Amino acid sequence: MTHELIQIIVQAIANQQNGKRQVLATVVDLDGSSYRKPGVRMLMDEDGNMTGAVSGGCVEKEVLRRAQRVFDSGEALVMTYDGRYRLGCEGVLYILLEPFKVSTDLQEQFFQNITLRRPFEVHCWYRKESDSVGAFGSLIYFGNGSSFSFSTNRIEQDLRGLELFSQDFQPLFKLIILGGEHDSVKLCSMAHLLGWEVEILTSWREPRQLSDFPGATKVIPTSPDMMEFNAIDQETAVVLMSHNFSLDLKYLIKLKDSRPAYLGIIGSIARRDQLHAQLLELNPETSLAFIEQIHSPAGLNIGAVTPAEIALSILSEILSITRKKEFDSLQKQTIGVSSR
Repeated sequence: MTHELIQIIVQAIANQQNGKRQVLATVVDLDGSSYRKPGVRMLMDEDGNMTGAVSGGCVEKEVLRRAQRVFDSGEALVMTYDGRYRLGCEGVLYILLEPFKVSTDLQEQFFQNITLRRPFEVHCWYRKESDSVGAFGSLIYFGNGSSFSFSTNRIEQDLRGLELFSQDFQPLFKLIILGGEHDSVKLCSMAHLLGWEVEILTSWREPRQLSDFPGATKVIPTSPDMMEFNAIDQETAVVLMSHNFSLDLKYLIKLKDSRPAYLGIIGSIARRDQLHAQLLELNPETSLAFIEQIHSPAGLNIGAVTPAEIALSILSEILSITRKKEFDSLQKQTIGVSSR
């Protein structure tokens, strides 16, 4: 969700610089089921251009049509979209449409928050009634106590009688890839499609350029001796794919005090066991909790063979773990099975 809001904020700033009015659509409630859930957003400008989506593509034209009333009146509006008879989604969407403007202070606070990897909240007040018009809308709250309105009109001071949709935003999910070979390029580009922030650590002996990794935000030529992993948090995944046993071992030693959301290593089960044995031999104080969090061979057991398929397998495992879903991991296979 965080990366989608970033895209909306960036586009909103560009629209404002071009003097365009804009309306923000937010799905704030749902009766039944739908393709996407409350919290998804779409930005519309007065020329009909849209950024983001509130469905799989079937609701957007109707939302844009209804948003014209907000452009004309400047007042927030709640619309409903009943997909039970048109889409087969068996749900009714409640969508808040509000005039949208990014103030200079909001812009500064928002991107500072993103850079510092701090969580934030968005609260939306609305009435659960179709065609309900009123002084309601959205507020964004940052950890330093500051808050800003999304809407260009005021929000009711007396919020009694209004519904509240509250949404927590975590820092952008980050993927750190240790290795700069061809399979790293595939993993990087596919992670970028998910909206993740991707950092590549390559060998300082064979430095690579940012242009070598489409979608990467940073490429760092380095070595295990030069790296410290002090900033790894629970919104960070790390994948070792240097194809060098010695490098992987040195990076594991550097990572032994960190707790990323996911730590994976490509290679066979036999190679993994050798890494574990040497890690414990060199660092007997290494905790069992660190050993148990290592996923190796990295990825789900989907029969992946090509670099793109292996990337899909690894990303699927990361998503399964972070979303707390059951999965069939490659590391559960017998030692006779080799992966990668």
